[in-house]
Amino acid sequence: MDYVIEMLHIVKEFPGIRANDDITLQLRRGEIHALLGENGAGKSTLMSILFGLYQPDGGTIRKDGKEVRINDPNDANALGIGMVHQHFKLVHNFTVLENIILGAETVKGGRLIMDEARRKVMALSERYHLKVDPDAKIEDITVGMQQRVEILKMLYRDNEILIFDEPTAVLTPQEIDELMKIMKGLTAEGKSILFITHKLNEIKAVADRCSVLRKGRYIGTVDVASTSKEEMSEMMVGRKVNFAVDKAPATPGGVELSVKGLTMRGPHGKNVVNDVSFDVRKGEIVCVAGIDGNGQSELVYALTGLMKQDHGRIMLRGQDVTHASIRARNDLGLGHIPEDRHRHGLVLDYTLAENMVLKSYHKPGFQNHGFRDFRRMNEVTDQLIERFDIRSGQGGRTIARSMSGGNQQKAIVAREIAINPDVLIAVQPTRGLDVGAIEYIHRQLVDARDAGKAVLLISLELDEVMNLSDRILVMFEGEIVADVRPEDVTVQELGLYMAGSKRGKA
Repeated sequence: MDYVIEMLHIVKEFPGIRANDDITLQLRRGEIHALLGENGAGKSTLMSILFGLYQPDGGTIRKDGKEVRINDPNDANALGIGMVHQHFKLVHNFTVLENIILGAETVKGGRLIMDEARRKVMALSERYHLKVDPDAKIEDITVGMQQRVEILKMLYRDNEILIFDEPTAVLTPQEIDELMKIMKGLTAEGKSILFITHKLNEIKAVADRCSVLRKGRYIGTVDVASTSKEEMSEMMVGRKVNFAVDKAPATPGGVELSVKGLTMRGPHGKNVVNDVSFDVRKGEIVCVAGIDGNGQSELVYALTGLMKQDHGRIMLRGQDVTHASIRARNDLGLGHIPEDRHRHGLVLDYTLAENMVLKSYHKPGFQNHGFRDFRRMNEVTDQLIERFDIRSGQGGRTIARSMSGGNQQKAIVAREIAINPDVLIAVQPTRGLDVGAIEYIHRQLVDARDAGKAVLLISLELDEVMNLSDRILVMFEGEIVADVRPEDVTVQELGLYMAGSKRGKA
């Protein structure tokens, strides 16, 4: 069998946790091989070993049948191995072109030669249908575009083994379809792809084979075409998973969140949120759907106090909070699961316990005369770790940065639901989570609704929008172009509203 990469009996330990426990993975030349597993199953760790970010404690790696040692990412690149990380590794104030060539620059007489690099990048972007603006700064482009830059970085280095770590966690449905086409195109050109994910639809759409990890151990490798989604999810979670969301019809009560004429100007003078008005009532889940970059983020920033709006009013539980501070809004009963877990959700160098009380450390019960009550803090954290199945090597003492992306997300969801908010704004709450965790978070959101909370969900996942919402608001270019009920609309119609080619009464 022609294996381009073999990882044999790999072992890797961290304090308090065996992340990889005797794992064997074999990648055939020209295939898309999915690596499936729950959050914290050891997928990213295994790929980080292949890319030279970690050294294994046991086992061997072979390239084209020969044993190799990969001490760092430069060794990986020299062997033709490239990686697109779950959290992109880009310099935000550099241009697209500068990011692509970073570390592989052409220098003559101490000067950067950019013309040749630009030609090569444009030729690659044309050939692989990865259109980018080489002179745009990273901070000014969408997440989907940033991902294209990461892929072009690999192609620029002539990598033949491409590792995609959760590549669709931050993409819109349209961008995901585009990426799937790109991946198939890459293997048609002779590249071999390792694809870390826990989205079973994507595995069915592009992968040839799939290896499953569970709690750091290798469960097995299956042929994707002949294995059902249900069988794969059971291998991954160790039990049957319910893909449908069970919920009774909503019985909305009084208005808890009211937005009137909200307008926000963007950096170029154009309105990124344009005269938006809506209400969210007790006991309902209202979902804002739309393609990323149509004003949803700015809307949430205004509602939570992260950004100031130019016009409009925000009422929270009958009180005007248009100019209130973030803490004042929180104390009035606003919970917020943010879109960017690293920037707005966690202090990465704090412990898990410290992160769990970020919104409540100043309240009675967590402090006494200005001194923090560490015993109480640790008790609450232990309860939440147990309740939300947050996997961390050292419990509440674990540094947030060292946890897997999915477990960081679970920690934020746990904290926001634990403060028992009256209005919960959940922005892509299941981003980067596996099916078992998604099922649990969906249940929590429905339970919050049934307990009389008002839930505003912002999601790019159309399945999630259709399954969870009681009402759907569609945003396009900063405006609400539709206000519909999930039972009255098809996924195709939603897609048309999202693309701006259909408008309803808002």
